Amino acid sequence: MNLESIKTAVFLAISNYGGKILLALIAFIIGRFIIGRLSKFISARMTQSKIDRDVQPFLLSLVTVMLNVMLLLSCAGILGIETTSFVAVLGAAGLAVGLALQGSLANFAGGVLILIFKPFRVGDLINAQGFTGHVEAIQIFNTLLVTPDNKTIILPNGALSTGSVTNISGKGLIRVDMVFGVGSQNSLDKTKSAIQTVVDTCPTALKDKAHDILVTKLEPNAVYYDVRVWTHPDNYWDTYYYVNEHIKRQFDLTGIEAPERWLHVVQKG
Repeated sequence: MNLESIKTAVFLAISNYGGKILLALIAFIIGRFIIGRLSKFISARMTQSKIDRDVQPFLLSLVTVMLNVMLLLSCAGILGIETTSFVAVLGAAGLAVGLALQGSLANFAGGVLILIFKPFRVGDLINAQGFTGHVEAIQIFNTLLVTPDNKTIILPNGALSTGSVTNISGKGLIRVDMVFGVGSQNSLDKTKSAIQTVVDTCPTALKDKAHDILVTKLEPNAVYYDVRVWTHPDNYWDTYYYVNEHIKRQFDLTGIEAPERWLHVVQKG
């Protein structure tokens, strides 16, 4: 094939299909713009309608995917591709992909189950799959957690729907459990009073909830206290670190001593 034949073939292709390709490209760009604006509108309307915020990201993702598929079919029609055949091919390809991506289908089903039975909601503090964080979004296939150190953890919905999940904030309140040991020579009443002072002055401890200071273990050189402080889930770490730091300060201030280390030596012979 010589150069002239190639030029002629290219010219004929442009003449026959150039307009359709340009029109399809314009339709695709306009369609993507409309879908973006429509997604924002739907999101705003769902927020105004007070639709469960757990469901909002899921529905928005589903609608966006459907609109994009419709846009692709429309562009294929503009190009002259037979859409019925295209849909049949797409369906067969979807079946093959579905069989290959059974895990993704399990994640989709898991997302539906999570939204129906609501073991947790957006904003809840949960522990799952070895991670602890606040639920930022429940998407079609994954759930997003934000950890206390501001990392985003992506967890598959399939594992979440079938595995164990601890909803830390499910009851609205949480108890911070800590253990402190002091030397056995310290007065019991004096030690409990020092701990009570810290608990009473903790800004994140609930004032209308009874907190526990209990002797949990006795040893020859040490006494251990269980300290249980009630707070809101969002204040868990603030409460934990406040009590630990101020217990040390209060013990130093009141002269409460730490357990003495004993070394037991056995002499043979």
